[in-house]
Amino acid sequence: MFQDKNIPKTPISDIGEFELIKKITQHFKIRQNKTILGIGDDSSVLDFKNNQTLVSSDMLVEGIHFDLAYMPLKHLGYKSVMVNLSDIYAMNGKASHILVSIAISNRFTIESIQEIYKGIETACKNYNVDLIGGDTTSSTSGLIISITAIGYAKKNQVVLRKGAKPNDLMIVTGDLGGAYIGLQVLEREKAVFNVNPQSQPDLSQYSYCIERQLKPEARKDISSILSDLKITPTSMIDISDGLSSEIIHLSESSKVGFILYEDKIPLDSEVTKTCEEFKINGSIAALNGGEDYELLFTINQKDYKKIKTSPSFSIIGHVTNDINDRHMISRLGEKIKLEAQGWNSTKKTY
Repeated sequence: MFQDKNIPKTPISDIGEFELIKKITQHFKIRQNKTILGIGDDSSVLDFKNNQTLVSSDMLVEGIHFDLAYMPLKHLGYKSVMVNLSDIYAMNGKASHILVSIAISNRFTIESIQEIYKGIETACKNYNVDLIGGDTTSSTSGLIISITAIGYAKKNQVVLRKGAKPNDLMIVTGDLGGAYIGLQVLEREKAVFNVNPQSQPDLSQYSYCIERQLKPEARKDISSILSDLKITPTSMIDISDGLSSEIIHLSESSKVGFILYEDKIPLDSEVTKTCEEFKINGSIAALNGGEDYELLFTINQKDYKKIKTSPSFSIIGHVTNDINDRHMISRLGEKIKLEAQGWNSTKKTY
């Protein structure tokens, strides 16, 4: 739908796998002093010395996680990195390296794969991360991208999901629901395009929501902000599947309950306006939408004064001692049970 039809189309079979690897990785630079050896051998070599190593991996599958009707290939490469780096930042760590594996069907050309890697390269540059290897192979249907992210943190700085304690405060970074609403806009325009391929949508009024969906940013800044405030979270998770699901993950891991206040959920003004247009409750978009890649964490109440005036954070609730006490207090004062209704990769298709 939004792809550039003027890009040359060279079959991958013209050059083969090894030449393709050279072509798509030739512009990547080493940025980390922890990288002893990157691409070019059977394995990379890293040196983390006294830090604990963090490793996370996610797979993105065409038709399940993305739709190329409206996802530019460069944006796809960038987003695939963000999805993985976010998991490292959710451990209060610093991301340093990625490995990228990609399965390609014969409908993709050399130029299209280069576009994906341009997005990956931009992400590496923006986040000071090294690409150190991966794999390429064939796919009988569509495109699959699998990325492994590697990071590090000092032993006493790693934050797990299981550390929340009763009376801790529940905090979220940024604002929520934008990615889900951006998806609704793109799906609507796709439907219009399918009926009238000559249509030229004006998406300027939805720019923030669409960017949150197509080109999200992982929160690499949060670890440093918390360090400057001298705050170590008691638990943390990234918001990939929706606020409600992530609260339940923390609850199950920490064996505690959570009370969320609906009027404290941060929503961008564009998100609120677009929710009204689509007749979607903004709170529902935040609770169940997913793909915001903000961070949800808990802190001891003694740190309240340190964090209360920071523009990076919103205090949205607190922790209770009953694991079954997972509720949202609505704007009308009603107590509503939180359900894990976020995004499910085994069910969702485009």
